[in-house]
Amino acid sequence: MMMEYERTLYPEIEPYETGMLDVGEGHSLYYERVGTPGAKPAVFLHGGPGGGMSPDHRRQWNPEKYDVLLFDQRGCGKSTPFAEIENNDTWRIVEDIERLRKMCGHEKWQVFGGSWGATLSLAYAQTYPERTSEIVLRGVFLGRQKEKDWLYTYGASEIMPEQWDKFTGLIPEEERGDLVAAYHKRLTSEDEETRLAAAKQWSLWEGNVVTLLPNKELLDNFASPAKAVPFARICARFFLENFFLEEGQLLRDVGKLKGIPGIIVQGRHDVCTPPVSAWELKKAWPEAELWIVHDGGHSAGEPGIIDGLVRATDKLAGN
Repeated sequence: MMMEYERTLYPEIEPYETGMLDVGEGHSLYYERVGTPGAKPAVFLHGGPGGGMSPDHRRQWNPEKYDVLLFDQRGCGKSTPFAEIENNDTWRIVEDIERLRKMCGHEKWQVFGGSWGATLSLAYAQTYPERTSEIVLRGVFLGRQKEKDWLYTYGASEIMPEQWDKFTGLIPEEERGDLVAAYHKRLTSEDEETRLAAAKQWSLWEGNVVTLLPNKELLDNFASPAKAVPFARICARFFLENFFLEEGQLLRDVGKLKGIPGIIVQGRHDVCTPPVSAWELKKAWPEAELWIVHDGGHSAGEPGIIDGLVRATDKLAGN
C-alpha cells in the first residue's frame, strides 16, 4: 500500500526570467529563473544525460524562499543545437554550470540533481566546492562500471525481463555483447529510420525502469521523437565514454565535499539506480543525510520522492 505524504510540489510558477547563454563551441543553453530574486540561490541539474527539464521541475522549492536557475544541458530541450553530441561532455557541462552561476551573480548556491543530475551535481561540487552551499541528490548514480552493467548488461534485466527483451530485440544477437555500442552505432546512423527506431527503444527501456508502477503517460512522452532523440543519442554517448570519468572517481574524491551539507533522497525499489550507490556515498560523506523512501522507485514524480525532495529544500531553507 502506498503511504500518504505531507509534502507536495509547490504551485505552478512561471519564470521571472528566461534566456539563452552562448557557451561557445556552437552551443547555446536555454535557462529559466524562478522564485524570488535575491532569495536563497539554487541550481537544478536535470537527468539523462539528455533528459531536459519540465515545468514541474520548477516546483521543488518554496518560491518565496529560493531563487532557482534551471537550464537545458547541451543538446537538450530548448538548448541548441538539438541532440548535439559533439563538444558535449561532463566537464564542459560543469563549466557551463559555473558560467551560469557567474551570470546570476551568486557567490555560491545549492546544487540539486537526480539520476544523471546527481552525477553532475557531484562532479560540479567536487570541482567547485567553494561555490556549493548544499547538495540535494535523488537516485544516486556514480557512473561506475557496476552501475552501467546493472542497467545495460545484467541486473535490471532480471527485474524487467519483458521490457529487456524488447530493448535487446532491436539488436542482432551477435552485437548484444555490447548493447551500448550497438545502440550508439544506430543512434548516429545516417539513416533517419534507423536513428528513430533506436531512440524509441532506448528511451522506452529507460521509461520502464524509472517508475515503481507502470506509467503510460510517461512512456508515451519517452517514445516521442522530441524526447527520445536527444535523450538516447546523448545518453548512449555518455555511457559509451564512461561519463568522461575515471572509474570510481566521484566516490574517490568525495573528501572534497568536506563541510558541505547534503541530503540524499533514494527510492528503496529504484530499478534504475539501486540504493547501494546512495549508501556507499553516504558512508564516505559524513555530512550527508540519507532518506530512504520505502515505497519509492527512481522517478522524481512519485509521491514519496516528491515528499523527500520538497522536505529537503524546505529544511535547507530553514522551514
